[in-house]
Amino acid sequence: MEGVQGLVQLDALGPGGAFRARNRLTVPDVGGTPVAELSLVPSLYVQRSMAALHRAGTLPADERAAALERAGRIFATATVGGLTPQEYRALVSRCSGLPVAVVTAAAEIVADAAAQARDTTSQARPRGAVDHWNDPSTRQGRAVWTRRGNVFAVHAAGNHPGVHALWLEALALGYRVAVRPSRREPFTPHRLVSALREAGFPDDHVVLLPTDHAVADGVIKGADLAMVYGGDEVMKKYGGHPTVLPQGPGRSKILITGDDWRSHLDVIVDSIGDEGGTACVNATAVFVEGDPAPVAEAIADRLSAIPSLPPQDPKAVLPVQPVKEARAVERYLLRSAEGTTARLGGDGIVDELGDGSAVLRPAVFQLPRGDARQAGIELGFPCVWVAPWSRADGIEPLKNSLVLTAITEDEQLIGQLVDEPTISNVHVGDRPTYWMRPGTPHDGYLAEFLMRTKTVVRD
Repeated sequence: MEGVQGLVQLDALGPGGAFRARNRLTVPDVGGTPVAELSLVPSLYVQRSMAALHRAGTLPADERAAALERAGRIFATATVGGLTPQEYRALVSRCSGLPVAVVTAAAEIVADAAAQARDTTSQARPRGAVDHWNDPSTRQGRAVWTRRGNVFAVHAAGNHPGVHALWLEALALGYRVAVRPSRREPFTPHRLVSALREAGFPDDHVVLLPTDHAVADGVIKGADLAMVYGGDEVMKKYGGHPTVLPQGPGRSKILITGDDWRSHLDVIVDSIGDEGGTACVNATAVFVEGDPAPVAEAIADRLSAIPSLPPQDPKAVLPVQPVKEARAVERYLLRSAEGTTARLGGDGIVDELGDGSAVLRPAVFQLPRGDARQAGIELGFPCVWVAPWSRADGIEPLKNSLVLTAITEDEQLIGQLVDEPTISNVHVGDRPTYWMRPGTPHDGYLAEFLMRTKTVVRD
């Protein structure tokens, strides 16, 4: 990853090693200053790379686990491709607009995920299944946990480095993996794939294939299974596709029943603002039994005190975007908020920093009804819609949530929320929506998608 004319060069990482393409994309920081060049590979290169992954073998499970653990340490602590950990984090912060503290925490999450990938995947294995056909129990007949394919493709998101923690589980399960990085933030996957190779994974086991949009589908078509990040358009395109796992908006929510919301205000505000409000697990709607106005006002008061700082500032909390993009988000928000009561952000959310970039400041809007359409709007900064909720509303307004934090003692209601198929995770009480722990599923276990069981019986 050497620098040329002051720009960091991000080569493709194919089955034959690093490849510097003729077609290169300039990656700017949020102020518009070019900082890197990303090689974009052509369709033929993608086809040959995917074919090489299919031809490659699979490392033994113990070797995979050991290599993943080494890769996590290298990723977090070593100089990789000429970049120290500090230089890497600064580049990600400058280009993504994420606060550097968020980037630092995300890098630790990725490193921990690599170290624990084997244990995490084992949590998803059915109790009645074994890992290998030669387990002694297969002599009497036993379910064996096996891959649904051999090559896994990832169309990665650029909103948060933490998304790269998940696909490491595919390597732990023996898949060969192709990653198409986001053109907004390609530094994390480039560093991670480089670390995996340095740790012992062969070049034809994990590849980085930056492409333009015209070539992108070739990465998916060349794989047995794929995971794709994106918005509602991605969900429409790939939803229901048997070989593609779409990762769309989270629309995480909080439900508060009873009168004691003040003692939970820290959890509510943290759920909205943690990670700069950029993650799918951030709360974007809060439903309040009774009058939502005092809750909305208290949230707005807390969030309004957050300072506007450049993303590289250690005290930065809020995300930063180029001014043009920030103004577009602002216009969309204010149009969408028509008919609501602004508690914060009604006059705008853009705070220009004077270098071509702008902070996206928090926004809090109060909705007149729990079924208002705005409750489903998710934006990449601390933006929350506060709505009334009553027992008569039931769980209908709470559906389609990646995470629902339920601040309630109503066990019957909790049972309904847990049983609801469109709510992926339920946190009860003082558990923020962003709470996660290795071994617990994010949107179901990835291994549920990657693996299957088959009966094996032998003499």
